[in-house]
Amino acid sequence: MDLLGWIVIGLLAGALAKLIMPGRDPGGCIVTMLLGIAGALLAGFMGRLAGLYAPGQSAGFIAAVLGAIAILIVYRFLAAKR
Repeated sequence: MDLLGWIVIGLLAGALAKLIMPGRDPGGCIVTMLLGIAGALLAGFMGRLAGLYAPGQSAGFIAAVLGAIAILIVYRFLAAKR
């Protein structure tokens, strides 16, 4: 259930990251949601590994949003170079 929870949080984090960073994404809505899931999984794993928060804390959602924003920035940068 933990992985499924992070996927749901990732969808929400991806949507919130899109609201924070408006503009055209090369991949569209589906790719943005997938990037949100990837950012949430990455930030959730790294945050717990570093001991920054425990499961169920609100810092996990904040980290998921920040992870989604970071991956969205990298994606936009790499897509713009093509």
